[in-house]
Amino acid sequence: MIRIAICDDEAPTRAYLASLIRAQDCPCEVVEYASAGDCLADHRGIDLLFLDIELNATGPDGMALARQIREGTSAAQPVIIFVTGYERYVFDAFDVGAFQYLLKPVDEEKFAQVFTRAVAQIGVKREKMSRTLTLQSAGVSRTVPLDSIYYIESSNHKVMLRLKDGEFSCYAKIRDLEAELGDQFFRVHKGYLVNLIYVEGYSKTELTLTNGEKLLISKYKYPDFVKAYLRFVKRGAGL
Repeated sequence: MIRIAICDDEAPTRAYLASLIRAQDCPCEVVEYASAGDCLADHRGIDLLFLDIELNATGPDGMALARQIREGTSAAQPVIIFVTGYERYVFDAFDVGAFQYLLKPVDEEKFAQVFTRAVAQIGVKREKMSRTLTLQSAGVSRTVPLDSIYYIESSNHKVMLRLKDGEFSCYAKIRDLEAELGDQFFRVHKGYLVNLIYVEGYSKTELTLTNGEKLLISKYKYPDFVKAYLRFVKRGAGL
């Protein structure tokens, strides 16, 4: 079951999109919002968001809403599909990691194709977020969800996992964890293995995480980090 939201200030458009969604072969719950404010207050838990850009002028537009959602610290970000009558926003849409851009009036066949791809993308994201890492410390085994790890730091034959709910240290080699964790993580420095989900920004010398922490980037690692991060972002957006 996936949770789908429609955010559009025009009731007929919401009703039409809801009918297209229900015509697809996919178990889902559909919720509707007439404003960006209502959607933002209730967007957590939404897997797929159909979002108009030019919403009611009394509140934020759809692009502003998408930016606020993307700036959140939750790893469970919705797949966003913009639905609008204007082509001029297409590049802005992809700047906020939009999955697709549908022009009004929405063609039923095109909608079905995009919807199928979006649902597949949600499946991939769920699989990634269900992955865990199991480590041993003082004879005790601890299993940690990957999406709870901001980064891993290596020091004196031990590693420290910086988690959403604190820290966890154990004896392990960071290079072994780098090989195990795959392309969701990147080693930006000999002492840091970073979860790319939580990268908020970067320069040639450091990166900033969504929790506000800053980590050094090795000048030798920087070119490969940029390639890996952009590849990760594009794959996450389904591009």
